[in-house]
Amino acid sequence: MNTPAASGITRPIRLEFGNLALNGDLTVPEHASRLVVFAHGSGSSRLSSRNRAVAEVLQRADIATLLLDLLTEHEERADLVTAEFRFDIPLLAERVVAAIDWADVQAATASLPKGIFGASTGAAAALIAASKRPARVGAVVSRGGRPDLAGDALVNVAAPTLLIVGGRDDVVIELNREALDRLTSPKALRIIPGATHLFEEPGALTHVSELATDWFREHLAAPPHAGRRG
Repeated sequence: MNTPAASGITRPIRLEFGNLALNGDLTVPEHASRLVVFAHGSGSSRLSSRNRAVAEVLQRADIATLLLDLLTEHEERADLVTAEFRFDIPLLAERVVAAIDWADVQAATASLPKGIFGASTGAAAALIAASKRPARVGAVVSRGGRPDLAGDALVNVAAPTLLIVGGRDDVVIELNREALDRLTSPKALRIIPGATHLFEEPGALTHVSELATDWFREHLAAPPHAGRRG
């Protein structure tokens, strides 16, 4: 059943590629000007309360959102026991790429400039996907992410990239600084004072949402080769 969102109507989607099917929630505001695909992190899914909170802020800014499970239902059940999939960055990145390709051929989203919001290990998947679709992904935002896990793909990312880290997340701050040095695209690192890894402190997630919204508004414009994948 469709449910009212902060702006627009949310509808469930089922993304099929190969012999797999992934569940997602697509919200397209009436005057949508952009689309952001969410790449969830370790042990998370499209039902992540934190990513949904960010998505609602984006929707109010007329930005469409696609929150997608990066694992199948079977894989999610196995991962709860073995954690074998959540750190399989190439697999997660392949599915983010599939989501971008899917959005490129849907009537509601085909014409929208596209960005990716990645959290935790999903940030690495987002950056690898951006490196594989440089003409289609116009901006990337990472929340408490592990962009370092994108490895050599970092130097091939053309999309302007914003890394957001909590000020009390010391180890992840250093990993983000190292990744920032390797990125050659327009880039920025924003550290939210007093915030821990999950941004559970009062106002921390609101700050993340505002930074992400501003970044996508500034950097997501119609790509020069809108009809071409690559």
